[in-house]
Amino acid sequence: MDDVKQIVADIKKGNIKPIYFLMGEEPYYIDAISDYIEKNVLAEEEKGFNQMLLYGRDVTIDDIAGNAKRYPMMAERQVVIVKEAQDLSRTIEKLSEYASNPQPSTVLVINYKYKKIDKRKALYKAIKKTGGVVFESKKLYENKVADWIRRVLAGQNYTISPKAAQMLVEFLGTDLSKIVNELNKLKIMLPEGTQISAEDIEEHIGISKDYNNFELRKAIGAGDTVKAFKIVKYFADNPKDNPMILTVSLLFGFFSQLLHYHGLNDKNPRNVVAALRINPYFVDEYISAARNYPMKKVSMVISILREFDVRNKGVNSNSVPQGDLLKELLVRIFTA
Repeated sequence: MDDVKQIVADIKKGNIKPIYFLMGEEPYYIDAISDYIEKNVLAEEEKGFNQMLLYGRDVTIDDIAGNAKRYPMMAERQVVIVKEAQDLSRTIEKLSEYASNPQPSTVLVINYKYKKIDKRKALYKAIKKTGGVVFESKKLYENKVADWIRRVLAGQNYTISPKAAQMLVEFLGTDLSKIVNELNKLKIMLPEGTQISAEDIEEHIGISKDYNNFELRKAIGAGDTVKAFKIVKYFADNPKDNPMILTVSLLFGFFSQLLHYHGLNDKNPRNVVAALRINPYFVDEYISAARNYPMKKVSMVISILREFDVRNKGVNSNSVPQGDLLKELLVRIFTA
């Protein structure tokens, strides 16, 4: 896979490829590379005649190839960017004819989000043979996102506490574009060199530092019934911001990892981090939870969570309010 930094570094050096085929499940990096090319390959005075933006829903492969074959006007090259090219997925292989003999003075950028082309077929082979770039933007696993947040902020002279990073992941999931938007808001409010805390997340983004799924998971793992029921009451009072489907999903993930923990022969913290793919900050939480939930009890809790996932979706629930379901879930977990 062509690395993002390498692609940008090559462009800065003037090593510009005839085709950039940007594909995959994570749109953030596709947009980042495409936007960089759009802003930097041509000088401002050249863009009017030599930079074209097309959309997959409005064009055909013949339209794209026809525009790409044009010669630049009073410039060394032209840039043709096709956004939302996944709308052309049924005909995208037809682009192989142009890719086999691309116009040397054209930079063709294809944004093919949420999909990827078959590397065994003609289009992929043609792009690679003629010196183009095929970049696959892979979705980050949730357990990798907090580390990604830390790396992004480190490059901008900020740090973030493990709890604050986890709060962002819990609230925003793996959508890197949304995460970057929220980080940009924080950077406006906080000076460089700041360590972003849970309090900063609460104040500037609106995620409660005390009443969230991260704290609920921690309370359940520690057997702290008072705190767990306080959090669930908060969820019941604010159901739109705390959907039960997310709570059950996160708890299911936690107890599934706890089951994995019980199965480890080597429970050294370093091995736990590697095996469970968790941040070292959370190792003690799993060790504590394992004491309160032996393997048999963990299996029972997982079964209970499956039951409540189904009930929350309307099966055998008789329209029980979400808050009442959550309270019943807690009782079942603590008495399993």
